[in-house]
Amino acid sequence: MKQYGLIGYPLAHSFSEKYFKDKFRKEHINDATYQLFPIKHIDQLPNLIHNNPSLDGFNVTIPFKQAVISYLDELDDVAQDVGSVNCVKIIRGTKANKLIGFNTDVIGFEASLKPFLKSYHQNAIILGTGGSSRAVAYVLNKLGIPFTIVSRNAKDKNTINYHDLTKLDLNNHLLVINTTPLGMYPNTQTYPQFPYEDLTGQHLLVDLVYNPEQTLFLQKGKLQGSAILSGLEMLYLQADKSFEIWNL
Repeated sequence: MKQYGLIGYPLAHSFSEKYFKDKFRKEHINDATYQLFPIKHIDQLPNLIHNNPSLDGFNVTIPFKQAVISYLDELDDVAQDVGSVNCVKIIRGTKANKLIGFNTDVIGFEASLKPFLKSYHQNAIILGTGGSSRAVAYVLNKLGIPFTIVSRNAKDKNTINYHDLTKLDLNNHLLVINTTPLGMYPNTQTYPQFPYEDLTGQHLLVDLVYNPEQTLFLQKGKLQGSAILSGLEMLYLQADKSFEIWNL
């Protein structure tokens, strides 16, 4: 029986286990399981792999998408460029295991975003600086869309603080992407600080949070007439790509 899973903490919000169980049932995959591994510290990873000898691969979520890299033997080109990993393949050996890191968030985000892009989405705002933010930045660079990153702790010239958002010309930044966990279950009443009153019908708000499917961030954008996109489709796309990688 092949075993796959998800590491991160907390994992109460995750749809991954249900998605893979449904996928295995629909596609008549009877020799695979998927489970959640809520570990508080990344240094628990070696023991997790040792104690689950059938584990052939796992996904990575908050807060370990960058921290996991130091435990890997190899990165594919995209994960290397992004500096963030959300998918790991385990190649079992008689003497040692080989762990290879990938970033399927890039594939999921690009494929889910492109159908919603309009010609006027020429500048973007990325809220957050974690591992998911790196994947988003990689895709925007690929698509030729300049962006400004917003962080609570801005440390360089390419990043601004949330209180500086009011200084941006939002009429010239019509794509806004939330990569923070704000609004994620069970903390559904939270949302990023943002001048929502300045949003228009030309804005596209994207939230990488998928549980709930419509966060307060998206609801506030919708009230202003903005187009909205949740992270649910991205979750499905990156999950399917992960399964493909594990079974290559």
